Amino acid sequence: MNVITTFKEKKREKQFKYEKSVLRELSLKLLKERVKHFFGSSRLTSGLISDSGIEEACYDIAIEAYLLGAHFSRFSRYGESIEVVRNRCKKEEKHLIDTLYNFLLYWGKGSEGVYSESLFYMCEQYVNSWWLEGFTKGERRRKLRLH
Repeated sequence: MNVITTFKEKKREKQFKYEKSVLRELSLKLLKERVKHFFGSSRLTSGLISDSGIEEACYDIAIEAYLLGAHFSRFSRYGESIEVVRNRCKKEEKHLIDTLYNFLLYWGKGSEGVYSESLFYMCEQYVNSWWLEGFTKGERRRKLRLH
């Protein structure tokens, strides 16, 4: 008797395998350094990042943005520029930025509301940097045929 599998299951297994292989190149040290770089240097967010729960949320968003960039790097193989590829995933990237921003506003001490615009730009730069990192790693993996 044969086992029946659906295309959704196969697609999810393939996606999981790819994500696992891409995440091998990401280190916890790099995640910590990037959080300190983006949020630790600002007077506004330096107190926020000292909380481990908020720091872990930043890690989660970084990993999601990294995987998003790596996933969409496949379009560069077809000759699309990085701007065109970024426009393809604008909605998902915006969702990650908004999630991090709202999380920081919610769990902040209350003083962030006054500086909410600069906090939003910090979140946007953070997600964009991780997306770009994932994109370049995914592009490199495809060129080396490691996908």
